[in-house]
Amino acid sequence: MNGREYGSKGRVGVAPPQANPTVEPEIAACLPPNVGMYVTRLTSTCATPKERFVEYFDNLDRSLQAYDTFKPDAFAFACTATSYLFGHEKEAKEVDALSKKFGYPIITGGQAIVAALKKIGAKKVAIGAPYPEFVIDACRAYYEAAGFTITALKRIVTRLADTRTIYELKSSDAITALEGFDLNGADTMLFTGSGMPGFRAIIEGEKITGLPVLTSNICMGWWLCKAIGQENWAKGPHKLLNGWQDRVESL
Repeated sequence: MNGREYGSKGRVGVAPPQANPTVEPEIAACLPPNVGMYVTRLTSTCATPKERFVEYFDNLDRSLQAYDTFKPDAFAFACTATSYLFGHEKEAKEVDALSKKFGYPIITGGQAIVAALKKIGAKKVAIGAPYPEFVIDACRAYYEAAGFTITALKRIVTRLADTRTIYELKSSDAITALEGFDLNGADTMLFTGSGMPGFRAIIEGEKITGLPVLTSNICMGWWLCKAIGQENWAKGPHKLLNGWQDRVESL
Protein backbone atom coordinates (compact mmCIF):
# COMPACT_ATOMS: atom_id res chain seq x y z
CA MET A 1 0.00 0.00 0.00
CA ASN A 2 3.04 2.28 0.24
CA GLY A 3 3.46 4.76 -2.57
CA ARG A 4 -0.27 5.28 -3.11
CA GLU A 5 -1.41 8.87 -3.45
CA TYR A 6 -4.87 7.86 -2.25
CA GLY A 7 -5.89 4.85 -0.21
CA SER A 8 -2.52 4.54 1.51
CA LYS A 9 -4.08 2.39 4.27
CA GLY A 10 -6.22 0.33 1.92
CA ARG A 11 -8.53 0.32 -1.07
CA VAL A 12 -11.82 -1.51 -0.75
CA GLY A 13 -14.44 -2.36 -3.34
CA VAL A 14 -18.19 -2.46 -2.78
CA ALA A 15 -21.07 -3.54 -5.02
CA PRO A 16 -24.55 -2.35 -3.99
CA PRO A 17 -27.72 -3.21 -5.91
CA GLN A 18 -28.30 -0.81 -8.76
CA ALA A 19 -30.90 1.47 -7.08
CA ASN A 20 -29.53 1.21 -3.53
CA PRO A 21 -28.65 4.68 -2.08
CA THR A 22 -27.62 3.48 1.39
CA VAL A 23 -24.60 1.20 1.06
CA GLU A 24 -22.04 3.78 -0.09
CA PRO A 25 -22.56 6.41 2.62
CA GLU A 26 -22.84 3.88 5.45
CA ILE A 27 -19.84 1.76 4.50
CA ALA A 28 -17.77 4.87 3.75
CA ALA A 29 -18.55 6.05 7.29
CA CYS A 30 -17.09 2.78 8.62
CA LEU A 31 -13.73 3.29 6.98
CA PRO A 32 -10.77 5.06 8.60
CA PRO A 33 -8.96 8.01 7.01
CA ASN A 34 -6.66 7.14 4.12
CA VAL A 35 -8.82 4.22 3.02
CA GLY A 36 -10.41 4.56 -0.42
CA MET A 37 -13.76 3.03 -1.38
CA TYR A 38 -14.39 2.11 -5.01
CA VAL A 39 -17.86 1.15 -6.16
CA THR A 40 -19.21 -1.02 -8.94
CA ARG A 41 -22.93 -1.69 -9.08
CA LEU A 42 -24.94 -4.90 -9.19
CA THR A 43 -27.25 -4.90 -12.18
CA SER A 44 -30.29 -6.82 -13.33
CA THR A 45 -33.10 -6.30 -15.82
CA CYS A 46 -35.37 -8.85 -14.12
CA ALA A 47 -38.85 -7.73 -13.11
CA THR A 48 -39.32 -9.74 -9.93
CA PRO A 49 -37.28 -9.34 -6.72
CA LYS A 50 -36.32 -13.02 -6.54
CA GLU A 51 -34.97 -13.04 -10.09
CA ARG A 52 -33.12 -9.77 -9.47
CA PHE A 53 -31.40 -11.06 -6.33
CA VAL A 54 -30.15 -14.10 -8.22
CA GLU A 55 -29.08 -12.15 -11.30
CA TYR A 56 -27.11 -9.68 -9.20
CA PHE A 57 -24.76 -12.52 -8.35
CA ASP A 58 -24.91 -14.08 -11.79
CA ASN A 59 -23.74 -10.71 -13.15
CA LEU A 60 -21.09 -10.14 -10.45
CA ASP A 61 -18.30 -11.31 -12.75
CA ARG A 62 -19.25 -8.54 -15.17
CA SER A 63 -19.55 -6.00 -12.34
CA LEU A 64 -16.01 -6.86 -11.21
CA GLN A 65 -14.70 -6.66 -14.76
CA ALA A 66 -15.83 -3.01 -14.72
CA TYR A 67 -12.80 -2.33 -12.49
CA ASP A 68 -10.58 -3.26 -15.46
CA THR A 69 -6.98 -3.49 -14.14
CA PHE A 70 -7.80 -2.00 -10.72
CA LYS A 71 -7.70 -4.50 -7.86
CA PRO A 72 -9.17 -3.55 -4.47
CA ASP A 73 -7.54 -5.02 -1.39
CA ALA A 74 -10.91 -6.47 -0.34
CA PHE A 75 -14.42 -6.47 -1.80
CA ALA A 76 -17.98 -6.72 -0.45
CA PHE A 77 -21.05 -7.92 -2.37
CA ALA A 78 -23.71 -5.79 -0.71
CA CYS A 79 -27.00 -7.62 -1.25
CA THR A 80 -27.85 -9.74 1.77
CA ALA A 81 -31.03 -11.18 0.26
CA THR A 82 -28.92 -13.00 -2.32
CA SER A 83 -27.00 -14.74 0.49
CA TYR A 84 -30.22 -16.01 2.00
CA LEU A 85 -31.56 -17.37 -1.29
CA PHE A 86 -28.27 -19.06 -2.23
CA GLY A 87 -27.48 -20.64 1.15
CA HIS A 88 -24.03 -21.14 2.64
CA GLU A 89 -22.65 -23.90 0.41
CA LYS A 90 -23.49 -22.38 -2.97
CA GLU A 91 -22.57 -18.91 -1.75
CA ALA A 92 -19.13 -19.97 -0.48
CA LYS A 93 -18.35 -21.99 -3.60
CA GLU A 94 -19.14 -19.16 -5.99
CA VAL A 95 -17.48 -16.45 -3.87
CA ASP A 96 -14.30 -18.53 -3.58
CA ALA A 97 -14.21 -19.05 -7.33
CA LEU A 98 -14.52 -15.31 -8.00
CA SER A 99 -11.90 -14.47 -5.37
CA LYS A 100 -9.44 -16.79 -7.09
CA LYS A 101 -10.29 -15.46 -10.54
CA PHE A 102 -9.89 -11.78 -9.66
CA GLY A 103 -7.15 -12.11 -7.06
CA TYR A 104 -8.61 -10.42 -3.98
CA PRO A 105 -10.80 -11.49 -1.06
CA ILE A 106 -14.55 -11.20 -1.59
CA ILE A 107 -17.30 -11.50 0.99
CA THR A 108 -21.09 -11.31 0.76
CA GLY A 109 -23.37 -9.42 3.10
CA GLY A 110 -24.59 -12.65 4.67
CA GLN A 111 -21.08 -13.96 5.23
CA ALA A 112 -20.02 -10.66 6.82
CA ILE A 113 -23.00 -10.78 9.20
CA VAL A 114 -22.21 -14.36 10.26
CA ALA A 115 -18.57 -13.40 10.87
CA ALA A 116 -19.62 -10.33 12.86
CA LEU A 117 -22.12 -12.26 14.99
CA LYS A 118 -19.39 -14.77 15.84
CA LYS A 119 -16.94 -11.94 16.56
CA ILE A 120 -19.17 -10.45 19.27
CA GLY A 121 -20.11 -13.86 20.66
CA ALA A 122 -23.77 -13.77 19.63
CA LYS A 123 -25.77 -16.97 19.91
CA LYS A 124 -29.43 -15.94 20.15
CA VAL A 125 -30.46 -13.32 17.63
CA ALA A 126 -33.60 -11.24 17.11
CA ILE A 127 -33.96 -10.03 13.52
CA GLY A 128 -35.79 -7.13 11.90
CA ALA A 129 -35.92 -7.29 8.09
CA PRO A 130 -37.73 -5.32 5.35
CA TYR A 131 -38.09 -8.30 3.02
CA PRO A 132 -41.00 -10.11 1.37
CA GLU A 133 -41.99 -13.35 3.07
CA PHE A 134 -39.97 -15.65 0.80
CA VAL A 135 -36.78 -13.82 1.80
CA ILE A 136 -37.84 -13.73 5.47
CA ASP A 137 -38.13 -17.53 5.42
CA ALA A 138 -34.74 -17.91 3.70
CA CYS A 139 -33.19 -15.45 6.15
CA ARG A 140 -34.26 -17.54 9.14
CA ALA A 141 -32.98 -20.74 7.54
CA TYR A 142 -29.64 -19.09 6.68
CA TYR A 143 -28.81 -18.06 10.24
CA GLU A 144 -30.13 -21.25 11.78
CA ALA A 145 -27.89 -23.21 9.41
CA ALA A 146 -24.98 -21.09 10.65
CA GLY A 147 -25.70 -22.24 14.21
CA PHE A 148 -27.63 -19.28 15.62
CA THR A 149 -30.94 -19.46 17.46
CA ILE A 150 -33.43 -16.98 16.03
CA THR A 151 -35.52 -15.81 18.98
CA ALA A 152 -37.76 -13.53 16.90
CA LEU A 153 -38.01 -12.36 13.30
CA LYS A 154 -40.15 -9.34 12.47
CA ARG A 155 -40.91 -8.00 9.00
CA ILE A 156 -40.46 -4.25 8.61
CA VAL A 157 -43.25 -3.22 6.26
CA THR A 158 -42.46 -1.44 3.00
CA ARG A 159 -44.82 0.64 0.89
CA LEU A 160 -45.00 -1.92 -1.94
CA ALA A 161 -44.07 -5.56 -2.43
CA ASP A 162 -41.37 -4.39 -4.86
CA THR A 163 -38.16 -4.56 -2.81
CA ARG A 164 -36.97 -1.27 -4.33
CA THR A 165 -39.26 0.46 -1.83
CA ILE A 166 -36.86 -0.69 0.90
CA TYR A 167 -34.83 2.30 -0.24
CA GLU A 168 -37.60 4.63 0.97
CA LEU A 169 -37.20 3.47 4.57
CA LYS A 170 -35.38 5.39 7.29
CA SER A 171 -33.62 4.41 10.49
CA SER A 172 -36.78 5.54 12.28
CA ASP A 173 -38.67 2.66 10.64
CA ALA A 174 -36.22 0.19 12.16
CA ILE A 175 -36.48 1.92 15.55
CA THR A 176 -40.28 1.87 15.39
CA ALA A 177 -40.15 -1.86 14.62
CA LEU A 178 -38.71 -2.41 18.09
CA GLU A 179 -42.10 -1.50 19.58
CA GLY A 180 -43.76 -4.73 20.59
CA PHE A 181 -40.73 -6.75 19.46
CA ASP A 182 -40.28 -9.78 21.70
CA LEU A 183 -36.60 -9.67 22.67
CA ASN A 184 -36.93 -12.24 25.42
CA GLY A 185 -33.92 -14.56 25.28
CA ALA A 186 -32.05 -12.61 22.59
CA ASP A 187 -28.44 -11.58 23.13
CA THR A 188 -28.15 -9.56 19.90
CA MET A 189 -30.43 -7.50 17.63
CA LEU A 190 -29.83 -7.64 13.87
CA PHE A 191 -31.35 -5.35 11.25
CA THR A 192 -30.67 -6.99 7.90
CA GLY A 193 -31.11 -5.34 4.51
CA SER A 194 -28.36 -3.19 3.01
CA GLY A 195 -30.85 -0.71 1.56
CA MET A 196 -32.44 0.26 4.88
CA PRO A 197 -30.59 3.06 6.69
CA GLY A 198 -29.48 1.71 10.03
CA PHE A 199 -26.82 3.73 11.83
CA ARG A 200 -29.23 5.77 13.94
CA ALA A 201 -31.10 2.53 14.60
CA ILE A 202 -27.90 1.04 16.02
CA ILE A 203 -27.43 3.96 18.42
CA GLU A 204 -31.06 4.23 19.51
CA GLY A 205 -31.68 0.49 19.39
CA GLU A 206 -28.88 -0.19 21.85
CA LYS A 207 -30.31 2.40 24.21
CA ILE A 208 -33.80 0.92 23.94
CA THR A 209 -32.92 -2.77 24.12
CA GLY A 210 -29.69 -2.88 26.07
CA LEU A 211 -28.44 -5.34 23.42
CA PRO A 212 -25.68 -4.97 20.85
CA VAL A 213 -27.27 -4.00 17.52
CA LEU A 214 -25.84 -4.91 14.12
CA THR A 215 -26.86 -4.03 10.58
CA SER A 216 -25.84 -5.48 7.22
CA ASN A 217 -23.73 -2.44 6.39
CA ILE A 218 -21.82 -2.15 9.65
CA CYS A 219 -20.95 -5.84 9.35
CA MET A 220 -19.61 -5.37 5.84
CA GLY A 221 -17.79 -2.19 6.88
CA TRP A 222 -16.18 -4.04 9.78
CA TRP A 223 -15.11 -6.97 7.58
CA LEU A 224 -13.54 -4.63 5.02
CA CYS A 225 -11.62 -2.85 7.80
CA LYS A 226 -10.52 -6.20 9.18
CA ALA A 227 -9.41 -7.43 5.76
CA ILE A 228 -7.03 -4.48 5.35
CA GLY A 229 -5.76 -4.58 8.94
CA GLN A 230 -7.74 -1.56 10.17
CA GLU A 231 -10.34 -3.29 12.34
CA ASN A 232 -9.62 -1.23 15.48
CA TRP A 233 -9.04 2.17 13.93
CA ALA A 234 -11.26 3.97 16.44
CA LYS A 235 -12.33 3.41 20.04
CA GLY A 236 -15.93 3.57 21.21
CA PRO A 237 -18.87 1.75 22.78
CA HIS A 238 -19.92 -0.50 19.93
CA LYS A 239 -18.87 -4.14 20.28
CA LEU A 240 -18.00 -4.56 16.60
CA LEU A 241 -16.76 -1.32 15.05
CA ASN A 242 -16.39 2.32 16.04
CA GLY A 243 -15.52 5.62 14.39
CA TRP A 244 -18.69 5.82 12.32
CA GLN A 245 -20.76 7.40 15.13
CA ASP A 246 -19.26 10.87 14.68
CA ARG A 247 -20.10 10.79 11.00
CA VAL A 248 -23.81 9.90 11.18
CA GLU A 249 -25.08 13.50 11.11
CA SER A 250 -23.02 14.34 8.03
CA LEU A 251 -24.12 11.41 5.85
